[in-house]
Amino acid sequence: MDKQQYYRRWLLRAPAGLVLIGFGACLIAEAAMDKYEGVPTWEWVAYGTIALVVFNSGLSIFGDSILQRVRYERAREKEKEA
Repeated sequence: MDKQQYYRRWLLRAPAGLVLIGFGACLIAEAAMDKYEGVPTWEWVAYGTIALVVFNSGLSIFGDSILQRVRYERAREKEKEA
């Protein structure tokens, strides 16, 4: 894979991961407020579970973007050495 593909992957995944992390955190807070307000247990548990899935998906995507950036930087360094 060439270095530009790593760069494009990083460029797309980093913001997407950050957006999902933020959105997931907001959903987690919303589920916590539902619990505090006395919403039936199954509702806030289901909502909280979905929130955690979104949050962890964001972490995974952002983590992969870091990997893509490292691969891009290494390919760039190898290109300079050659």
